[in-house]
Amino acid sequence: MGVIISRVYLKIKTIGGRKYKYAVKSIRLPDGSIKKLYRLIGAKKPDDKELSRYFIAKEKEANINYALRKFDRGSVFSEDEIAKIESMRVDYRWLLKKLLKADLKDMFDRFTVNFTYDSNAIEGNSLTLKDVSIVIFKRTAIKGKDLREIYETRNSRRVVDMLLKRKFDVTHEDIIKMHKILMRDIDERTGYKALPNYIIGRRVETVSPENVKEEMEKLIRLYNNSLGRLHPLEIAAIIHGRFERIHPFSDGNGRVGRCLINMILVNNGYPPLIIRKTQRETYMNTLGAFDNGYEDKLKRFLIEKYKDTFKRFFEVYVKYV
Repeated sequence: MGVIISRVYLKIKTIGGRKYKYAVKSIRLPDGSIKKLYRLIGAKKPDDKELSRYFIAKEKEANINYALRKFDRGSVFSEDEIAKIESMRVDYRWLLKKLLKADLKDMFDRFTVNFTYDSNAIEGNSLTLKDVSIVIFKRTAIKGKDLREIYETRNSRRVVDMLLKRKFDVTHEDIIKMHKILMRDIDERTGYKALPNYIIGRRVETVSPENVKEEMEKLIRLYNNSLGRLHPLEIAAIIHGRFERIHPFSDGNGRVGRCLINMILVNNGYPPLIIRKTQRETYMNTLGAFDNGYEDKLKRFLIEKYKDTFKRFFEVYVKYV
């Protein structure tokens, strides 16, 4: 047994009759297996920050290699893209481990306000970013604003809080529960739709009410069968595109679908993403392309949003841990 320095062990190895000192850190790969990382220690012992930087780099290397062995690759989820995605994932995991509880709360509060604002704005909610912040943190209404917009904001905050804590999974029960929370005090039509609905601006026929349960069952089965074969971000893109085409609820399908993306990412250890309201037209075009069999546009779009969100909301903290 060695001595623990910031969860790093010092260990002596005898090789060829000579003794060498190593810093050792154990990491857990996504499949639950343990891998040990080693750093040879010279006469001058490195400080904790230097060791942290070294082991972060080695952990990234190990996770990238794992992902490249595990997940199918293609023109969109190429070796280079997977390496970038996994590198950000490791940085995110270190933030979760190293940031103080109050700092983590500040980081996720900032994310939650922006996700709620943009996701609802895509659907036409007129609240400003400042308005959303007031509703969420001061728990008060905004004079002159529609109560529906206030409820949308309040409800979205609760769902984001729950999905960040991994309280949902890709099941009928949890997807319906998520929708019910999002539509509280807004629409009494809970559960899968009872009447046909349509997507304005898209030439796609949504699934008829009598077939929704069966199509959602196929969606859930697709998700479970894709785990461990496709990259989780690729799975999120496919599930989102198909969910929006099914349009299983009378209202709120866009908001549920965007939460579904982040549920899949967070549940698989990846940072969540935000689709900005300023890219609504591009986003809708990628969904339209998906409807016509061109899935790669949505996949590329979500990779871009993953990177943008990480840079804007999480990367700023990385150099300080």
